[in-house]
Amino acid sequence: MAGPAPFVSWPRAEALAVLPSLWDDLGVGDALAGLHVEQHGTGPALVLAHGFAGSARNWRPQVRALRDSHRVVVYDARGHARSVAPEDPKAYTEAALVRDLGAVVNACGDPHPVVGGLSMGAGVALAWAMAHSMVPRGLVLASLPAGSGSGRGVSAHAAAFADALDHQGVDAAGARFAWGPDSGLDERGAELVRQGFLEHPPHGLAHLLREYLGCRATLVQLAPQLEVLDIPTLVLAGESDEASLPTCRELASLLPRARLEVIPAAGHVVNLAQPAVVNSALRAFMAAVPERGS
Repeated sequence: MAGPAPFVSWPRAEALAVLPSLWDDLGVGDALAGLHVEQHGTGPALVLAHGFAGSARNWRPQVRALRDSHRVVVYDARGHARSVAPEDPKAYTEAALVRDLGAVVNACGDPHPVVGGLSMGAGVALAWAMAHSMVPRGLVLASLPAGSGSGRGVSAHAAAFADALDHQGVDAAGARFAWGPDSGLDERGAELVRQGFLEHPPHGLAHLLREYLGCRATLVQLAPQLEVLDIPTLVLAGESDEASLPTCRELASLLPRARLEVIPAAGHVVNLAQPAVVNSALRAFMAAVPERGS
């Protein structure tokens, strides 16, 4: 991966819409064209990817808590909120999502940031780390969804969810699959997911379900790569997240330098259900992870 490119920096910025012309001026090129990216604060970088049907806004509690001591970088994934939503289904593969995260990392100004994500974002962060294991200083993987064929979480109904988005619309499909009783969300998480869900283009969500979430590899399939991924890793899971907690336990057992923290009174969206607990865990992890090479 190329060295870090310049990054727009306003320590207290609440929003930075990344336009192609701006990034061309900065020398980043086309890699970030169409992505909405935000940077908050200064210091060692923490790059965070949100979950399916979320946005950079989902990380606001972490941004507010950490921006005085860290450079917190968040972005809207393709097909979400303020970022580009291509019509081509093949623009939503794991490889495309990993390229996007890599471009954000490459532009963050820190050659060895801590990189992480929630749910879908955790899956993308893990896939990126397996391809670029010498780059991150550490990983934060929260509520990793189960892989295809597990019968748990979004992968179990990805095809039906995508069909509902195509034929019933975002609100009806979301009520059926995203924040209903089988979603694994606590009451607060369900409310927040619904609030954000309606701002996303239906075709982008449907393409992500078919091209990525519905066909992700299982941890058993990834085990040979995970067992040699020598990166300090914080794994977070909500104690009531029936879909992802078993996956997170398995992930922590496979990674050689992982530590699992189960967050009490939290479901799938742990960072919003228990922000103070998650923020404390992030601070402690960021402080404990050594610099690369030390």
